[in-house]
Amino acid sequence: MKKRFCTDEIVPESGIYYVFHEEHRLIHTVRLHSRDRFPRCSQCKEQVRFELMLHVPDRPSELPIHLFEVGLQSETEDPER
Repeated sequence: MKKRFCTDEIVPESGIYYVFHEEHRLIHTVRLHSRDRFPRCSQCKEQVRFELMLHVPDRPSELPIHLFEVGLQSETEDPER
């Protein structure tokens, strides 16, 4: 099994990460950049975990988007689920 990372840990390498939520959402992916911190979830807070799916190196020509919180899938998604 691959290493899973927790909220507030430093992202070790840039890439696509699986996102595992406590119970309210299915597994999905997010792109994160090295030296950022793993974000919390807007619903399950620090109960979210991350696992590297694919290493994607940063390109000097692109501006990175820094993610601070993983939100709900859509505005119509029921947060009580």
